[in-house]
Amino acid sequence: MTTALAIDGMSCDHCVRAVRQALEGLPGVTRVEVEVGAARIEGDAVLPALVAALEAEGYAARLA
Repeated sequence: MTTALAIDGMSCDHCVRAVRQALEGLPGVTRVEVEVGAARIEGDAVLPALVAALEAEGYAARLA
């Protein structure tokens, strides 16, 4: 399953790294592609877990 997220609050490469690390550490995530303002996550992680991980890093996320 692939989940596409729009992410608010990202502005630089540091943000991209922070988001990638937050998502890669979640159970069920097999692959992550991140760019400023967006992420594509492959695997079976559930949406609430993805959003919560990003909120913990200071970003707001929603389905794209």
